[in-house]
Amino acid sequence: MRVGDITEVLERFAPLRIQEDWDNSGLLIGSPGDAVHGVLVGFDCTPELIEEAVEKGCDMVVTHHPLIFKGIRRIHADDPVGAAVMLAVRHGVAVYAAHTTADKVIAGVSGAMARRLGLRNIGILAPEEDGTVGLGCLGDFPRPMTGSEALAYVRERFGLKIIRSSRPLETPITRVALLGGSGGSEMGLALARGAQLYITADVSYHNFFTPEGFMVMDIGHFESEVEIVDIFLAEIRKNFPTFASYKSAVLDRSNPVHYFGL
Repeated sequence: MRVGDITEVLERFAPLRIQEDWDNSGLLIGSPGDAVHGVLVGFDCTPELIEEAVEKGCDMVVTHHPLIFKGIRRIHADDPVGAAVMLAVRHGVAVYAAHTTADKVIAGVSGAMARRLGLRNIGILAPEEDGTVGLGCLGDFPRPMTGSEALAYVRERFGLKIIRSSRPLETPITRVALLGGSGGSEMGLALARGAQLYITADVSYHNFFTPEGFMVMDIGHFESEVEIVDIFLAEIRKNFPTFASYKSAVLDRSNPVHYFGL
């Protein structure tokens, strides 16, 4: 198996051409012709993930968030990004990320959120090209819910410890918009598309002052996107059923945000 064989599968699922201009999806460390004997799939490319890959005999890792995102001026072992880069290079571990590429396909991040909630009539929130790709999803709840009922439903479906929310609506909610990760910039679009509830993450304080008849929930960045790890792994195993591929054993502990007092 070669690195290029794995990236070809991932890019059929989430093509590089659809990534946002500011993104850095793709093969970040390694070459397409490098041999691969095992792949480890995680969420963020941390030093711990590279160490786990080495322990498992994997010479490639696949993550959602890119290890190299903004420009790197220096590589130091005391910086998490620098440490991960050094470990990957030292041990010959290829590093691949599918970030906004996986955000913009219906089978990816936001689609997984919609399916977890059992939404019906699912479409793309911000469609691009021929309407088959784009950020976010839009759909209908299985049944109308008040804001309080929706909060309980979303918390149970995602297994959440906490939800940050605007004032819960007392009127029934049917239409829901979702965008995994930092989705504050698309809040106006969700409202314009007829959503009564917008579920995303990293919402700023002032965006919780919502118009009448509209509600927003912040369920957490990691929590909204982490299901993509299972989706990547399923794509690899579907195409290479006998190849050594693993889900990170420390995924449940890899969320950098910790909640106290709950």
